[in-house]
Amino acid sequence: MNEVSATVRMRVASWCGRVISAEWFNAVSFGVIIVNAVVLGMETYDQAVERAGLALLAVEYACLACFTIELALRFGSHLTAPRGFFRDGWNIFDLVIITAPLLPGVREKVTLLRLLRLARVVRAVRLFPSLRIILGGVLRSLPGLGSFLLIATLTIYLYAMVGWMTLGDAYPEKYGTVGQAMLTLFLLLSLDGITDALDAGRLVSDWSVLYFTSYIVVASFLLTNLLIGIVLKALEDAHLAEDPGRRAAPAAPLPVPADTTAATAAPPARGEGSRMIGERLRELRNALEALEAELDEQRRIEEAAEHAGSGWATAHRP
Repeated sequence: MNEVSATVRMRVASWCGRVISAEWFNAVSFGVIIVNAVVLGMETYDQAVERAGLALLAVEYACLACFTIELALRFGSHLTAPRGFFRDGWNIFDLVIITAPLLPGVREKVTLLRLLRLARVVRAVRLFPSLRIILGGVLRSLPGLGSFLLIATLTIYLYAMVGWMTLGDAYPEKYGTVGQAMLTLFLLLSLDGITDALDAGRLVSDWSVLYFTSYIVVASFLLTNLLIGIVLKALEDAHLAEDPGRRAAPAAPLPVPADTTAATAAPPARGEGSRMIGERLRELRNALEALEAELDEQRRIEEAAEHAGSGWATAHRP
């Protein structure tokens, strides 16, 4: 009975694995996610809710049923080893956003329920490897972004102090305090209005040209490139994590026979290398055939000995 149950679980897991790995399954899942997102958007219009409220609710329940079936199929693919289902973070995410609206304490909270329904749209990320790489890169860049924010804050603070000392009396609405100066310089990171700020600074002192120029170089160019470098490095790490095969070391070259002096002097040509590989394969095949013949001969000898022993015992039976 245990063997039959294990066989059934293996077949079910294999069938579910083939279904969820099919291209049409991902296409249907993405289509259901888009339909669910459209329904959520239409519910923001009062006229649409008044005219087709029941139809929208029916579509919502149909999408929820499709999501539940998809989650069941994904769990079925791990039927032989159920723990593998919970090792995947996306499976946990799907399980939470699908089952949480069914809980009694969540159904009464409209805002939380809408957020959980909206989170279903994020499930489209798991269907496309490129989106998973981008999201993984964003998550991996968070530790580096913490250091970047510290450096950017210190840079803006230093320039804000200088701006408060030099431009605070002339433009108190922008540089009257260090907080106002930091906000002004933060808005200037996009270089929007930098020309007006430079012209206004020149009315106070010609040294403001050096102030704003150095700020543009340090804050807008260097810090922006540093942020881009952090994100690109995180995306590369996420791509390597998504495709571990890229980390694999190149295959070791075939050993060169020691009895060929020409092979040790220079690497063999492409045709010569193919011929050597073919010869080795033939040698291995011949060796395997000889080994099989020897095993068959030994098996026949053992069978003959067994028959002879059984005949002798029958002839001398009392």
